[in-house]
Amino acid sequence: MRHGMVNRKLGRTSAHRNALFRNQLASLIDRERIITTLPKAKELRPQIERLVTLARTDSVHNRRQAVRVVDEGMVAKLFENLGPRFADRPGGYTRIIKLGPRRGDAAEMCILEFVGYQIETETKAEETPAKARKAAPKKEPKAKAKAEPDEDEEEAPKKSAKKPAKKAAAPKKAAAKEKPKKTTTKKKSGK
Repeated sequence: MRHGMVNRKLGRTSAHRNALFRNQLASLIDRERIITTLPKAKELRPQIERLVTLARTDSVHNRRQAVRVVDEGMVAKLFENLGPRFADRPGGYTRIIKLGPRRGDAAEMCILEFVGYQIETETKAEETPAKARKAAPKKEPKAKAKAEPDEDEEEAPKKSAKKPAKKAAAPKKAAAKEKPKKTTTKKKSGK
């Protein structure tokens, strides 16, 4: 009989499979978005949905059940951030977005993410130039006339720093080539 033979084995032993899913659950809770293969995502989806359903009602019993699957740090984030966020949603907390085949082995890749996930890298990228712009005006009011030559001087040492590194690499190669020649000439003269 084939009762209960529903899940994919993914070419792993049961212990390896459990460890894989625990790691992926922790990564998904931490980052709220992971890139993985399609069969792994399809197996992981019901597990994360169960955890989020537990996190919707914060109780000691639910926390202890979640700790059986992921560590306490992830359980705290799960119950403090994810549970309240999906409290009104009756299910379907994650989505799978297909990416296409992986270059190396043509495995079907996908993104598994929580519904309502927003990419944080774009906001961080916008904040970084703003910080750089704020830092540059602080230098200019102190010495406006000196600020322009300093910038040129800063660019010049960067270029000069790169050039000596390249020049330093070339003599090392030449020295390495010269050393075998010297050893071979010594051996010939010694014989």
